[in-house]
Amino acid sequence: MKHWLTSTALALCLATPALAQEYQPDPNAKAGGSITVTYKDDVATLDPAIGYDWQNWSMIKSLFDGLMDYVPGTTELRPGLAESYTLSEDGLTYSFTLRPGVTFHNGREMTAEDVKYSLDRVTNPATQSPGAGFFGSIAGYDAMATGGATELAGVKVTGPLTVDITLSRPDATFLHVMALNFASIVPKEAVEEAGADFGKLPVGTGAYKLGEWTIGQRLVFEKNADYWRDGVPYLDSVVFEVGQEPIVALLRLQQGEVDVPGDGIPPAKFQEVMADPEQSARVIEGGQLHTGYITLNVTQPPFDKLEVRKAVNMAINKERITQIINGRAKPATQPLPPSMPGYTEGYEGYAYDVEGAKALLAEAGVAEGFETELFVMNTDPNPRIAQAIQQDLAAIGIKASIQSLAQANVIEAGGAGTAPMIWSGGMAWIADFPDPSNFYGPILGCSGAEEGGWNWSKFCDAALDAKAVEADSIADPARVADRMKLWSDVYMGVMEQAPWVPVFNEQRYTMKSARMGGADALYVDPVSIPVNYDYVYVTE
Repeated sequence: MKHWLTSTALALCLATPALAQEYQPDPNAKAGGSITVTYKDDVATLDPAIGYDWQNWSMIKSLFDGLMDYVPGTTELRPGLAESYTLSEDGLTYSFTLRPGVTFHNGREMTAEDVKYSLDRVTNPATQSPGAGFFGSIAGYDAMATGGATELAGVKVTGPLTVDITLSRPDATFLHVMALNFASIVPKEAVEEAGADFGKLPVGTGAYKLGEWTIGQRLVFEKNADYWRDGVPYLDSVVFEVGQEPIVALLRLQQGEVDVPGDGIPPAKFQEVMADPEQSARVIEGGQLHTGYITLNVTQPPFDKLEVRKAVNMAINKERITQIINGRAKPATQPLPPSMPGYTEGYEGYAYDVEGAKALLAEAGVAEGFETELFVMNTDPNPRIAQAIQQDLAAIGIKASIQSLAQANVIEAGGAGTAPMIWSGGMAWIADFPDPSNFYGPILGCSGAEEGGWNWSKFCDAALDAKAVEADSIADPARVADRMKLWSDVYMGVMEQAPWVPVFNEQRYTMKSARMGGADALYVDPVSIPVNYDYVYVTE
């Protein structure tokens, strides 16, 4: 699939019927029924401008829609709320035509004004969206980011169902950005009425609407009978039970009480599950564009010293850590996973070298080591991985106390910049779309280092940011190799400054109950992580 459009096209038009044919509804699908999904932790938010974790991503995607979307179970772009668009000759202005008759869950019809409001909202610093940086190529973004404007100059409503989005530079990733949760269209009146509670009272155009949320117990999604896509969703409801330990969830799945264990297969039970033919038959494996990493907060001494950050990289025994998760991963050498375009082949990263790490600490003036904190999500196996990291650090004199917290609390500490170190497991980076830029802007770029952002190392290098912009400004398919070389250079520049310890690249494993139907790809959906609830169904 092309991830970009040629900037020399006179007026490239996306024809809805042609793309819609790429996905055919499942002829075996049955309408009706309900499924139960479990999670250990409660959901932090269902606000599409805010939510950005493994747990709420697919929930939000089922409640909201953007201008663009993906063919279920794939990374193939297709039309969403926009039924068509054209691209100007200079490759800078996208003119979108919206679908008529689409209604929000509150019954009001969506218009182009809602598109403008939603994009202005997500890029307004007051919203504190961790995804604001994705929209950096839209004209007027910089003025929004600095507080010099209250709306994006590049977004213009040209009619009740038409909107122009003008970029400051060609952007090879723009249509993917329009398919992100952050670009979801929301109704202004519902946001203003709910205020800070919009994340608990979401209103979108999605296949499901929120029917119930009992904090700490469960959420119930109900079928949106007025959904604009014909025939879906199949299910009448999805029940998310929270506060469920993963091992208990697995036992309940075996007893037929749970349909999808949202936290996956407990690592301690993985080998047992795979050895049982009846259980392993319900296991689904999928590749993923994933990297698990340790962030080192470069604004907090002594991690402000390059030698210390390199020493930590050299202290971590990645091979041993992969064994904690039964070898379901391979050691990582760089932020990008090996299957991502732009990955630097042959780069071996920082070798595991305890004595070399000690020498670097001495060079940094902390030969005796120091005390610090390592934040970690409290779902297995992450605390056990944190203990292995703790032991590796102790071997070079670094005493790291482990702060094992709920996912939302770790994310909050990371965004606020109060965590010296974070093991990203359970929240580790899985690409929002299959392009190397997605591993940079939100988690390593300067925009992501702002308050509330996902760049928990608070690393910011203006020169690398500029090179990243240069890479994404190459929208000509004939120059793909040039673009990927630039991205390789960016990530090698990151590794030279070592704000992270890339630890491993993990495969995805999940399970489904015997009554669940739908293609396996829907349960390891690359963009509706972890499950595409709109297209799964029950067979009984």
